[in-house]
Amino acid sequence: MRGQTLTKKELVQVGGRPIIWHVMQIFSSYGLKRFILTLGYEAEQIRRYFMENEGFVQDPEAESGAPSGSLSVSFLDDVGNEPWQITMVDTGLHTMKASRISRVKEHLHGDRFFVAYGDDVSSVNLTELRAFHMNHGKMATLTSVQINLEYGVIDADDKGLVTGFIERPRLYQWINGGFFLFERGVLDLIPPDRDVNLEKEVLVQLAEMGELMAFKYTGFWQSMNTMKDNILLEELWRNGAPWKSW
Repeated sequence: MRGQTLTKKELVQVGGRPIIWHVMQIFSSYGLKRFILTLGYEAEQIRRYFMENEGFVQDPEAESGAPSGSLSVSFLDDVGNEPWQITMVDTGLHTMKASRISRVKEHLHGDRFFVAYGDDVSSVNLTELRAFHMNHGKMATLTSVQINLEYGVIDADDKGLVTGFIERPRLYQWINGGFFLFERGVLDLIPPDRDVNLEKEVLVQLAEMGELMAFKYTGFWQSMNTMKDNILLEELWRNGAPWKSW
């Protein structure tokens, strides 16, 4: 993470827990408790957290028959929920996101599956997202959000006379906020013989095919890419954590 330590970004803590734990708790609160983690850079940090962190792992159990190169375990979290089924798969050091998804397809057993980044939190209602996806009948849904500009904006005439000032205005454009829901057919769009970019290739292709829908969400969403983002999320956590759905 820019401006942070050598700790892998997904393990940088908010409220005493790694940000990836918060993402997984969001899904868990909607009854989605089977996770496939596509590991790459500093994969051992992720594995070590889930296997050795006594505050979280209470009863790890190896799952027999796991495909080669993966580790499937069952965890009891300490929030009192049902066990999480977590499969950790090494998908390559520099592999792009779409190819990472393709490399875990043997672990995907259903007709559709959620995909999320490991560092974005939101109060998005996943039940409503799923209903939206099922109703439109397309192959893919992404959650789109609007963000505030990082800086204030001034209005000034041709002579430079300032006529107005808006602090951190909300942009009218929508951005990709993650929290995807894909039909299994999306996997067929990811060639296995080369590295494939999710945002620049697969999503673009889906849009060109008319198979991508945006679930426009106006509630809370925040990414964590910098120390500044981490400080903001820590402050929000102390004041109620708007993404906390558990």
